[in-house]
Amino acid sequence: MGFRKGIIVVSLLLGFVLSAQDKEAGVPWQSKQKLSWSDFKGKIPKDAAAAATTASGITYNYSANIWYHEVKVTITITAFFYPNQSWYRPELVNERVLQHEQLHFNITELYARKMKLVVERTAFTENVKEEIQKIYKDTLKEMKDLQERYDWETSFSRNAEAQQRWNKRIAEALERLNDKA
Repeated sequence: MGFRKGIIVVSLLLGFVLSAQDKEAGVPWQSKQKLSWSDFKGKIPKDAAAAATTASGITYNYSANIWYHEVKVTITITAFFYPNQSWYRPELVNERVLQHEQLHFNITELYARKMKLVVERTAFTENVKEEIQKIYKDTLKEMKDLQERYDWETSFSRNAEAQQRWNKRIAEALERLNDKA
């Protein structure tokens, strides 16, 4: 039986990635729990141009049982918000910016669900560790690409119409994957 835990934190807007050794306790995503500015406890980087940054990431724990070349994987995948790596400029933010940051966290949850679905549909071999790491890496790449696209299409929350389209799109995607999870 094998066990592996992976942690990566993606700091959105800046694309900053913290190491897996970061010991900060994250806040797990919950559908009824929304972010507030008091959750953003990080220090503003000196060279930062953004109004706010949401640091969020996906963790996974799994066990694999191999019996006569048949692999059974049990996995837990969680999206987390990292308060001490998330920050905002009070003079530049408003409720619309907070909703924009919340959607970054929601996108992280969406990709946690997508990863779970891929794992559930995968026929693993005895190389399960490498196979799960590849799924994780691919998931993070797709998530990063969508996070960047989201920022550009919404002009970092300034395009209200685009923001509303993204809010609806991600809510619908979460709902679809909630039914499958």
